Amino acid sequence: MEASEIKSTLFTHLLCAFAFINSTDYSIFINDSEYSKFDSFTTRVKLQNPSVTSLLSIYTGGENSSLFNSLINQSSYRKSFIDSSIRTARRFDFQGIDFCGAGPKQGKDLVNFATLLKEWRIAITSEARNTKRSELVLVMTGYYLKASDSLSYPFESMQKNLDWVHFVAYNYYLPKRDSVTRFHAPLYGSSGWENTDSGIKEWRKRGFSSNKLVIGLPYHGFAWTLVKPGEGGVGRPTSGPAITMDGSMAYKFIKSYIRGFGDGVVSRYNDTFVVNYFTVESTWVNFDDVEAIKEKVSYAKKNGLLGYSVFQVGSDDNWVLSTAAHEVNKDHHNRRLLIVVLVTALTATFLLAMVFFCYYHKGTVITITRMVYRLRIHLSAPDEDLNENGSDLIVFDYLTIKLATSYFSTENKVGEGGFGAVYKGKLFNGVEIAVKRLSKTSKQGLEEFKNEIALTAKLQHVNLVRLLGYCTKRNEKLLIYEYLPNKSLDHFLIDPRKSILLDWRRRVNIIEGITQGLLYLQEYSNFTIIHRDIKASNVLLDHEMNPKISDFGMARIFGKYELEANTSRIVGTYGYVPPEYVRKGIYSPKYDVYSFGVLLLQIISGNKTSCYYGPHENMNLLEYAYGLWMEGRGVEFFDPSLDDTASACKIMRCMQVALLCVQENSADRPSMLEVDSLIKNEGRPIGTPNMPAFSMNKHEDDKGDTFNSGFNLYSINDVTISQMLPR
Repeated sequence: MEASEIKSTLFTHLLCAFAFINSTDYSIFINDSEYSKFDSFTTRVKLQNPSVTSLLSIYTGGENSSLFNSLINQSSYRKSFIDSSIRTARRFDFQGIDFCGAGPKQGKDLVNFATLLKEWRIAITSEARNTKRSELVLVMTGYYLKASDSLSYPFESMQKNLDWVHFVAYNYYLPKRDSVTRFHAPLYGSSGWENTDSGIKEWRKRGFSSNKLVIGLPYHGFAWTLVKPGEGGVGRPTSGPAITMDGSMAYKFIKSYIRGFGDGVVSRYNDTFVVNYFTVESTWVNFDDVEAIKEKVSYAKKNGLLGYSVFQVGSDDNWVLSTAAHEVNKDHHNRRLLIVVLVTALTATFLLAMVFFCYYHKGTVITITRMVYRLRIHLSAPDEDLNENGSDLIVFDYLTIKLATSYFSTENKVGEGGFGAVYKGKLFNGVEIAVKRLSKTSKQGLEEFKNEIALTAKLQHVNLVRLLGYCTKRNEKLLIYEYLPNKSLDHFLIDPRKSILLDWRRRVNIIEGITQGLLYLQEYSNFTIIHRDIKASNVLLDHEMNPKISDFGMARIFGKYELEANTSRIVGTYGYVPPEYVRKGIYSPKYDVYSFGVLLLQIISGNKTSCYYGPHENMNLLEYAYGLWMEGRGVEFFDPSLDDTASACKIMRCMQVALLCVQENSADRPSMLEVDSLIKNEGRPIGTPNMPAFSMNKHEDDKGDTFNSGFNLYSINDVTISQMLPR
């Protein structure tokens, strides 16, 4: 959520998270990608509410925990950290500092933690006096403690030197850690259950005043997978998280999830624990809705707490929870509650959280756990398990994908191929995805679907599109990929307005990327993979125009020591399929070499494979290129916008390599290793190519090898062959 989108009139304080600790000198730094958001945060939130106070939040938990421990135990490190935090807050016009993630300590660490807070407050006071500015607010986050816990916080120092503490009143029980259902943020609980009321009472017993405590309100919930579907409620056996990787769900996503079931799902409020929950088949979800939020704000007032904080504002659903809390606050005229909101500038969507903090107890030891929200979604078990190899692929829930693609709307449709339609989507955590939806009329079916899952799960390379997961619910066959914003290479090659964006430097990068992707498939992966559908529309481009090979539905695993294999089912795309495959069903690594050669000719010319060329327009693309090259007029084949004078990679050499790749006889074609070497090494001798495959103007003695399979290549524009029996 952008700062300008926050309804700041509902809040008194807003936190912008997170800055981090530099491991070298213990100073504070902000990620470059977030710099502008921090820079404008205070100005933007004050446009609606000039009186709102902005705070810089520094993260000291998770992998920074050991760094923070080192920091507090060395006076010079503490000084560097403190001075840098003040400078950074002032630099970005923040009016306070929050540090988040610091767990309880014991022994020397506890003493040094107290010293840090004392020195920090002294430095803040001194800086304000010297600059004649208001003192910065200093606050921190604190966690649940049991009476039996030996670890603690430096409560005396906190009482003296902090303005308040955010009490994290949620994430007590988590589906990824606990084997039975529990409410993650109950206000009250049974004996032995962690709950907010008992946690606050323990802090009071240890000497911290209520008037410096701020109760945390979670704008998120958790989903659990029930062992026995339909048996919801507390204490039921579970098999782990549901809906997402760790079960966490933003409030707005929970409400959207409920609406997706119409009247079939009803959320219930438990006034004993002060929580909301619902059950859908094998999924049990607990969260805070309006009733729980109102009761918790009232609790803060009745028990003399300073106020409440919410985690996090971007997860609210049209400000429903924030407005409810604000209305309760207005009802208490005799005391103005402090309202604090955590805002993460690191997410531009309603991502539940960048970080969840919790403690789990084993004996008397409290261990901090940083629950980092996964940017990939893991959902309930599919109708059938297609992930036989136990890979890292995710099984998505149909409703999640339906919501992500706006119900597969036409506005989200970005393409269509032999498999079916492709949709752009955005998961509730903000991650953009591409969804391939198997068409019920597609000639490609479950075999290709399973094949893509099986093969792609085994492959990882920067020049291969990453498959995130799949979905087989509701009789759907969906493949979910990383989203690449620049679509496919053919969109640039065939559009004159876009092709000029591909100068020779960019095209060389694309050629190199495709080459490396094919080398990985054929030489460097644990399996030799024959793609069998290399073409411009199957080369996708990321935001920096780097190429990624996609669509492995027709791919096959090939034995490392096999020379060739045979099939009676012919698949591929007209114009890219080698002659030995069309005639006899024979495929080998040279299949993809041939397709690469055709694609390389397209990249250097910008021409289509489906058109005819030459003075009489009777030559296919390969014949046309070969004829011009043989006559020494290869430059006429080039895209006229290209200039290779500043490049070590020359267009003419690429043309010759491409013609070597499309030769009739597969044995004459180079391997991808040789292709890579020929393109990169200008001084390496390069052979003379023979006439390419499917040439109409062959010599009389070559006629016996001409293509004769009962269909016309030239009549189809980049159409995928689904099945054909060779003659």
